[in-house]
This record gives sequence, structure tokens and C-alpha cells, in this order.
Amino acid sequence: MDQLNNFLSPPAAPRDFGFFVDGKWQSGHDFFVRHSPGHGVAVTRTAKCSVDDLNAAVAAARRAFEDRRWSGLPVGSRASVLLRVAEILRTRRDELAYWETLENGKPIAQARGEIDHCIACFEVGAGAARLLHGDSFNSLGDGLFGMVLREPIGVVGLITPWNFPFLILCERVPFILASGCTMVVKPSEVTSATTLILAEVLAEAGLPDGVYNVITGSGRTIGQAMSEHPDIDMLSFTGSTAVGRSCVHAAADSNFKKLGLELGGKNPIIVFADSDLEDAADGAAFGISFNTGQCCVSSSRLIVERSVAREFEALLAEKMKRIRVGDPLDETTQVGAITTEAQNTTILDYIAKGKTEGAELVTGGTAIDLGRGQYIAPTLFSGVSREMAIARDEIFGPVLCSMTFDTVEQAVELANDTVYGLAASVWTKNIDKALTVTRRVRAGRFWVNTMMAGGPEMPLGGFKQSGWGREAGMYGVEEYTQVKSVHVEIGKRTHWIS
Repeated sequence: MDQLNNFLSPPAAPRDFGFFVDGKWQSGHDFFVRHSPGHGVAVTRTAKCSVDDLNAAVAAARRAFEDRRWSGLPVGSRASVLLRVAEILRTRRDELAYWETLENGKPIAQARGEIDHCIACFEVGAGAARLLHGDSFNSLGDGLFGMVLREPIGVVGLITPWNFPFLILCERVPFILASGCTMVVKPSEVTSATTLILAEVLAEAGLPDGVYNVITGSGRTIGQAMSEHPDIDMLSFTGSTAVGRSCVHAAADSNFKKLGLELGGKNPIIVFADSDLEDAADGAAFGISFNTGQCCVSSSRLIVERSVAREFEALLAEKMKRIRVGDPLDETTQVGAITTEAQNTTILDYIAKGKTEGAELVTGGTAIDLGRGQYIAPTLFSGVSREMAIARDEIFGPVLCSMTFDTVEQAVELANDTVYGLAASVWTKNIDKALTVTRRVRAGRFWVNTMMAGGPEMPLGGFKQSGWGREAGMYGVEEYTQVKSVHVEIGKRTHWIS
């Protein structure tokens, strides 16, 4: 990898990627050229696939599923392949983090941390493969024995977003593979590199041809065709609630395929006066700034007890001002570049709207000019009312809106006043308050006195319009299976017709 200049600067020329079908690399006829959002230079060229390419990939995945080249293996063999993937990822950690940073704009140190999490996903997936099992019923009388078989659902279509291209991929792929399914993956057209590199890794680890296929292209063309494809048995989509809704309609109009959806979030961080305010401020700053706020579980609604609101906002603002925004390839950077020009514009428009709506800008609120790339300062608004757009819409950027409460009931009511239910956190030293809020706030992931903690053993997913189903851990493996009841007659059957 000498041409990568030890991963310290963008490549001299963009790297070309084809697409991957049935264990073979295919050449594209047209390409997306991706410019690094942190550096403004071309870094990758990725194939624009056609619907015919998608059909070929689905056919390859179907053949691989039907001839049981993967699902028919003993679970120990599947687990061994997943463990080899983890070993190979460990050797390619810096390379994967480099391409993730170049295409996405996230800080290189964060990208490395995400690769470590991805390695853990494959290790947990290997263990989950060994633990997957059915059940038996020895209670149906002496003449009948019951079994419950858990079988892979079939061909899975996997559509992943641009904000966590490799992390979200790896929170799904090892668990889909553990279940025995085959798959066709479509990454975002702006962040496809690491999904394609994983194809190399899986092949090297011994995954049979046709089990993992990658088709690159636009969501409008390839993503829509996957939603509608009659030979895809399940679709896993991560992205906006609006696109998730279109997936529901497409699935219903095609083959009633099962859906796994992780969608939008407008996540509350509830801070009580009795919390450690320094810890809570650090958690809030991290929660809104991690991955430049382009994170579906980011804490974008601060709900703080009125008696300490001003003190807490001042403490939080000071912390946010000290966040290091800069070149994503700089080891000291904490907040990198906004991933796309469109998203950069959207965030700045919402900041302008917050000012127009009458919210008080405490800190941030501006683009940062570093000479190249697109950067936005971590932003805090105070005096926000629940009717404001910045309090209701998923901005998907480093913009935090502060509201106040006086009672536990008010805090819970504010937290639940959203169509979303993806994640939430509460900060308090009072265990009664912590457990009350945890049980009453409707969210699929919850943190107490911490933020975005956990590992791939725990399930991921949302309530309300934040999605359907669960990913990761045993829940994530079971999501890609279906249950079959089997009844076995013991001894001579009693005849119905005498």
C-alpha cells in the first residue's frame, strides 16, 4: 500500500472499483467519481450497475442458497469462516479506516475504532452461529412429538447508508451469514469502497462463491429494484424514514418480503439537576458531535431540568467550543467533514431556520473554512420550543436543541413527543428516576449516565417510525430466520376412517 502514502494523505489518483457477483469481480461501464469531503479531491471511482447486474447478483445468491453450499454446512464451519474474517480485518484495519475516512469524512481515529467494533461483530457472529437452535415439545402426548426448526429465510437484500458504511454493514453481515442466508449488498454510491473490500476479505476467509454479492449504484435505481425484486426474501434497509416507507410499499406490491428497517431518530438526552453535570455535558457534546452529528442515534434534543439549565448550557457550550474540527486524516481531529454537499446545505439551512424561529444560538452555527472540504462548527440552540422545526426534524448534523422541564413526568412527555423512537439517554444519580425514565421513554436503545456505549452482543433497532426488527447479537441472527413447526407421529396412527 505504498501508493497510499502510509494512509496520511489522499491518493495521487482515484482507486477504481468494480462490483462483485458470484465470487468474481465485474467491470463497470460507467462510474461514480467520489471526491473526499474533507479534501475536495477524487479518491474513488465506483461502477454504476444496472438492474440487469442486480438480477445476475440475485440469481447467484439464489443458486448459492438453494444448493446449500453455505446453509448446509455445520455451524462450526460457518463460525470458522467468520472468525477468519475477523483475523483478516485485523491485518487490514488501517487500510479500511483510510478508505472509510476518505469517502465519508469522519476522523481517522474514529474510523479505526469502528473497524475494531466490526472485528468484534464477526467474532460475536461466529459465536451466535454456534448457538442458533430450534426447540422440542415432548408434551403432546405419547403418540406425537413436536419440533421447532429455525431455518434461514433465504436471499437477503442489504442496503446500507453513507454515514457508517462499514460499521452498519458489519452489524448485519456476520449475523446474516450466521443464520445461513445468502445476500446481495448495495452500499451508498458515495461510500462503497469498504463494502467492496469486505468482498475480498470474505473470499479470502473461505466464504463460498455467490453467498456475498455487491452491486453498486444509486438508491433510486438499484435500491428501488431491490425493494421490488420478487426473488429477494428479506430486505434490510438503514436510512431515512421516508425511504423506509417506500420500501414498505414496494415490498407489499411485490412478494411481501420481510423487512428489517433502521430509520430516523430525534433522540432525547435527559439531564436531571442531581446528575454529574460535567459528565453529562461531556456526554451531550460527544453525542451530538460524534460522526459530525450524522448519526441516527445522536442526542439531538437536550431536555434539561430548568433549575440547572443555564449553568448546564454554559458548561456544555464551553466543551463544544473546544471540540477539534479539522482534516479527517489528522490523528487529533474529533469532528471531520460533512459527508455530502447536499447534507452540508441541509444542516446550514436548519441552523438558519432555528435563528428565524427565535431560538437562541449559544455556540457554533457557522461553516468553518479550512481551505478545502466542508465543515460545520458544533452548534447549540437554547430556548427551543417543541413546535420548532429544529426540535422536530432529524437534522442529521452537529446541531443540539435545548428545552427545559420541571418534573419527571414533563421530561418523559417531552422525550416521547416525536414520531421517532430510536435511542435516548438519561443522566441522574437517582436510581428511581433513572429506571422510571428508562421504562417510560419509548426508544429501542437506552443509555444511563453514558452515551453510545455497548457492543455487538446487544440488539439494535427502534420503536415507532424509527424502524422494524432488530440487528446484532442472537436477536440479529434470529431476525434472518423463520420458524417451522414439525409434528412427528410415534407408533401406529389411529385411523380416521374405520
